[in-house]
Amino acid sequence: MLVLIFAAAAVAHAELPVIAKARAYLGSESALNAIKSVHYVGSVLVPNAADPKKPTRMTVDIIFQAPYRQRTVRSTATVTDTTALDDFDSWHRIQDAKDPTRWKMQLLTADQIRRQRAIAWENLAFYRGLEREGGQVLDQGTVAIDGITCRKVAFVHAKDIVFYRSFDVTNGRLVQTETESGSTIREQGEIRVNGVRFPRVITNSVKDAQGKNQTITVTFDRITVNETHPESFFEVPPLIAK
Repeated sequence: MLVLIFAAAAVAHAELPVIAKARAYLGSESALNAIKSVHYVGSVLVPNAADPKKPTRMTVDIIFQAPYRQRTVRSTATVTDTTALDDFDSWHRIQDAKDPTRWKMQLLTADQIRRQRAIAWENLAFYRGLEREGGQVLDQGTVAIDGITCRKVAFVHAKDIVFYRSFDVTNGRLVQTETESGSTIREQGEIRVNGVRFPRVITNSVKDAQGKNQTITVTFDRITVNETHPESFFEVPPLIAK
């Protein structure tokens, strides 16, 4: 009985063949393992409730830094919107771009922090090692997307935080990502940095409160890796100006 138990445990933690293929598509093992931070700079188009035909354009600056740090800044001429994660602390701040003294900030909830940590892992681990963080990687079988035969894999961070990634069985390319909430993420184009492929455009299709589909499109102009970012980028800012 003990032999059977240990054998089952070994199978549960064995890496799926498609993971190795997906990593190889992105870059060599040495190149992937060397990445400790990724910095994206570009723009994002978000839905405009006042005029759905004219989405709002914002500049975007996103940093992921191992192990669990993240900072996203979205800006327009009138507002700067910042969300950051510092391990188990996370905060959201909105600031008037013309008057820095006008701002409001809130600390994120425990559930929001868990999701932020999952997103940080997804952007730095390149599909490997979730089991060591207490999650699961589950084979969902073969699916067809846009006529492409894919292997669908569930990256389960928690029951309410799941990323379903479908990889082209021929080369390991990520074809589509879905979340447990029903949103769909597609990647287009590529930017190569230090021998690693990164997407140039990310399109996220989500449903609003009324159940209507909305599309958020992020286009990256520049990506850099392994910069060293100061702790102050991620730490909760003081509530009182010094």
